[in-house]
Amino acid sequence: MTTDLTTAPGARRAPGADADATPGPGTLPGPARSRRRPSALAVIAVLIALFSLMPLGYVVVMTVATGWDTAAKLIFRARVGELLLNTILLMLVSVPLCVVLGVGGAWLVERTRLRGNRFWALALAAPLAIPAFVNSYGWVSAVPSLAGLWSGVLISVLSYFPLVYIPAAATLSRLDPALEESAASVGLGPWQVFRRVVLPQLRLAMTGGALLVGLHLLAEYGAFAMIRFDTFTTAIMVQYQSTFNGAAGNMLASVLVVLCLLLLVAEVRSRGTARYARVGSGGQAAPGRMPLGRLHVPAQLALLLLVVLAVGVPMWFVVRWVVLGGSAIWVPDELVPALVQTLLYGLAGAAVTTAVAFPMAFLAVRRPSWFTRSLELSNYVTSSMPGIVVGLAFVTVSIRLFPSVYQTAFVLVAAYVLLFLPRALVSLRSGLAQAPRELEEAAQALGVRPFAAFVRVTLRLAAPAAAGGAALVFLAIVNELTATLLLSPNGTTTLATEFWAKSSEIDYAGAAPYALLMVVLSAPMTYLLFQQSKKAAGQ
Repeated sequence: MTTDLTTAPGARRAPGADADATPGPGTLPGPARSRRRPSALAVIAVLIALFSLMPLGYVVVMTVATGWDTAAKLIFRARVGELLLNTILLMLVSVPLCVVLGVGGAWLVERTRLRGNRFWALALAAPLAIPAFVNSYGWVSAVPSLAGLWSGVLISVLSYFPLVYIPAAATLSRLDPALEESAASVGLGPWQVFRRVVLPQLRLAMTGGALLVGLHLLAEYGAFAMIRFDTFTTAIMVQYQSTFNGAAGNMLASVLVVLCLLLLVAEVRSRGTARYARVGSGGQAAPGRMPLGRLHVPAQLALLLLVVLAVGVPMWFVVRWVVLGGSAIWVPDELVPALVQTLLYGLAGAAVTTAVAFPMAFLAVRRPSWFTRSLELSNYVTSSMPGIVVGLAFVTVSIRLFPSVYQTAFVLVAAYVLLFLPRALVSLRSGLAQAPRELEEAAQALGVRPFAAFVRVTLRLAAPAAAGGAALVFLAIVNELTATLLLSPNGTTTLATEFWAKSSEIDYAGAAPYALLMVVLSAPMTYLLFQQSKKAAGQ
């Protein structure tokens, strides 16, 4: 229990002051405030957590309603086995390749005397600005016969290896060089130092990045549909389009959710119990850089090839289709509404998601406990589910319980909140952690009212982190496809849905302006994500 400054030993109490007095309306919880406001925040956080578990509840309810006999027939059949084999093979090949490319690229950029390392640092993060379905569109334009598992691996690796590269680069940049110096002093060579000292320190970055890659592979629809590679997500969409809310599609969704939960459990178990932090900040020297010698030219060529394949090929064909289409493909009556509605949904979704994340982030920082950690975990479970499962849940619930809100902007924004809440939550939590309550107490001691002190001190310090989280949510919404296809109101067009409509009709020239605009909107947010990772690394 925290002691109020006004009642500390030796402190003078203001005349008439009551230590147990209840703060007035609008007062935020202080060190020894009434328990009413923390309870209110907890209630709000619980409601948000229950709301976020709706998609998981939908899958459970639909599975129970289907009945075990019917569910067993729909799940244990050849088609599901084929989809499961495709998905497992895709992940077994793509995830390790992403880890190798991500860690290898990060090591070259951060720990070797690679020329132009600042350029390569940004270039290796750039593929995140290109949606996977746009990447697939570019490669299909280059190789129309692209199809099947290995094509899926190609698109997946080129689209998602930055999810491993960015955290690995951030970890390497802040890794204490004393660890490597100690290993070298006992006679270990450079490669042995990397394998026995550096690589174990990258464990969290690798497992976390691998989890993100795996979840993206389970959720991806457009990229695989374009190359005719069947996964659970593409099959669910086909079932939904042929038999609305059919039992077969719901059972496929249940298998997909089980795969997502297994990924989460595997990632948690793979973290281990080792410590990765130093005791005390101290002074840290700049990490040493290893000379590449004769490997310098091959390293440059390898990075160049990777960036050309991941960025150059899709962007070349996007620009090529734009040039071939000429002015005829720039139709203002179609393009302007799609751009405006994308911006509006992106801004609205980012603002609402950040606001919804605040109570949970506040409790996680100011009142940490198993209860708040459980509430926070519920959001990660839901966000790990593919957009198509979240979309189906909102379709079913809104039609059965709230038909008046079906296919409204409210439902679509609510789905965005559930899908991308952790992006805002993580940023807000770090921002609030940098604004300790003692600063508010100091302001109140100077006569500032509690709510004003909260706004002028805590919110002000947390604002940059909140803005960063909102930017990441905006980036995700701009590139979101499946939930938008399922839930968007009639007449709503976004850059992603218009791109998909035209590319599905093999109108690649007509789809090019929408692809180009998505990349233009995504590029600044990708740069912000990269800069945030460097800032977190202490640079």
